[in-house]
Amino acid sequence: MGPAGGTARPGCFFGVYLLYCLNPRHPGRVYVGFTVNPARRVQQHNGGRKKGGAWRTSGRGPWEMVLIVHGFPSAVAALRFEWAWQHPHASRRLAHVGPRLRGEAAFAFHLRVLAHMLRAPPWARLPLTVRWLRADFRRDLCPPPPPHVPLAFGPPPPRAPAPRHRAVPFADSEPTQDQDAKARCTLCTRALQDEEHPLCCPHPVCPLRAHVICLAEEFLQEEPEQLLPLEGQCPACKNSLLWGDLIWLGRMGTEEEDDDLESEEEHWTDMLEI
Repeated sequence: MGPAGGTARPGCFFGVYLLYCLNPRHPGRVYVGFTVNPARRVQQHNGGRKKGGAWRTSGRGPWEMVLIVHGFPSAVAALRFEWAWQHPHASRRLAHVGPRLRGEAAFAFHLRVLAHMLRAPPWARLPLTVRWLRADFRRDLCPPPPPHVPLAFGPPPPRAPAPRHRAVPFADSEPTQDQDAKARCTLCTRALQDEEHPLCCPHPVCPLRAHVICLAEEFLQEEPEQLLPLEGQCPACKNSLLWGDLIWLGRMGTEEEDDDLESEEEHWTDMLEI
């Protein structure tokens, strides 16, 4: 199981959250949104439109972030999940989910939709975590999440500081045999390009470095009909690996990338509120 507990985890954070309105004038109102920084985002919602909150939540607070789903491999994947959760009637993936019932609270309806989303493709194969930020709001999901989707409680663990990229050797220097091996995919032996984010085994001294597509094909040998693996055995050291952890480790962001993600969140919020 992936690190869903309180340990620091490297890489970028992409989450889709559920807000619950605590204002007695708007009882039971909920809101679904996307964030890269949950603590900052709930402050924006409670600060109103001028502080970066959404117009649908502005002036209706206080709001409490009670649930967040995280572990998406990219902002785009999280935004697609957010849109489907907001518009289940318009998503072809959720055609089997019935509309909100008469007398069904908005909170209960959104949890019912979420439960089906976690079991529907393509989300059923993502390395997601369902995290209750307020344990007193917890409800059992029906149907329950897939076995590989853990249930967690409390705030998300802090991200570990991303290591800086190692300096590139001088172009006129002769590459050593070890450097040449690290520059090639362990599986197909073709050259690895820096922009391809090669995947590396997290176990000490394991030499595995592979293209994403090469390792995915290796993991999917027993599930050729699938496009996205869940887990597999490292072809070099034979240890069991979760696909989601490999993707996170292969795409650890820099401080500059974190700034870009916060700007992207605000941009998409503005676009979706129009």
